[in-house]
Amino acid sequence: MASITTDQGIVHYEVYGKGRPVILLHGWLGSWGLWRQTMAVLGESHRTYALDFWGFGESGRKRDTYAVQDFVNLVDQFMDRLGIVSAPIVGHSMGGTVSLSLAVQYPQRTEKVVVIGSPIVGSSLAFALKLAGFRMNAFLLFHMFKLFRLFMLRVGSPMICQDPEFPKMMDRDLSQTTLDSFLVSIATLRKTDLRPMLGQIQVPVMGMYGDKDNIVNPNQWKDLKDSVAHARIERYPNAGHFIMLDDPVDCVGKIKEFLDTSNTGE
Repeated sequence: MASITTDQGIVHYEVYGKGRPVILLHGWLGSWGLWRQTMAVLGESHRTYALDFWGFGESGRKRDTYAVQDFVNLVDQFMDRLGIVSAPIVGHSMGGTVSLSLAVQYPQRTEKVVVIGSPIVGSSLAFALKLAGFRMNAFLLFHMFKLFRLFMLRVGSPMICQDPEFPKMMDRDLSQTTLDSFLVSIATLRKTDLRPMLGQIQVPVMGMYGDKDNIVNPNQWKDLKDSVAHARIERYPNAGHFIMLDDPVDCVGKIKEFLDTSNTGE
């Protein structure tokens, strides 16, 4: 366990392995823990960092806002504090949206970008998530959080991810979520539209999408490819939103191969 202090709060992260750095970013209501299997493999050849966004996991919660843009700035500060000039960025769901935004706003920071089940347009979110982006709905849901957690543990999680350990992982992450981080992050994600700016990205990009994703419309790979012509697309017919847990061997294998391939000719 490690942490750094930024000008806007404490950031918790985990690090594993030796070699070139790679940074892993979790999605909404998640934490670094969803990357354990990924870190075990990538750590064989990379120094792998997985951090918790403000308001999630074990990072600081005393903030006025938890917008997607705040998380983009967080990654820049994180890299600055650790002396990481540039690195590949791997993001799941909201973390992928952050990764692509980082590549646009801080191009000097990103060597490559991998996104897993990430929304390019906020309207691609499942209906229930879009509803949670409205303050009143989020307020009511959060104040019934014990019931929400119980539902997710018994019913919701098994429908989202095939990994038998996922319900416990999700319940742990939900227990560490605050009302503000719950509300603001999904509210800003719902309003996101990356398409106008993705054409600026010059670094290699890989998008990974599960055809059974019921959190983000799996056809978001089309918006990514339309906006970043050189993007490599990997589709998983039998995986859902959490490809790195539903099909860990193939998913992490493709990420490792993508990271190890030189930029020339990609």
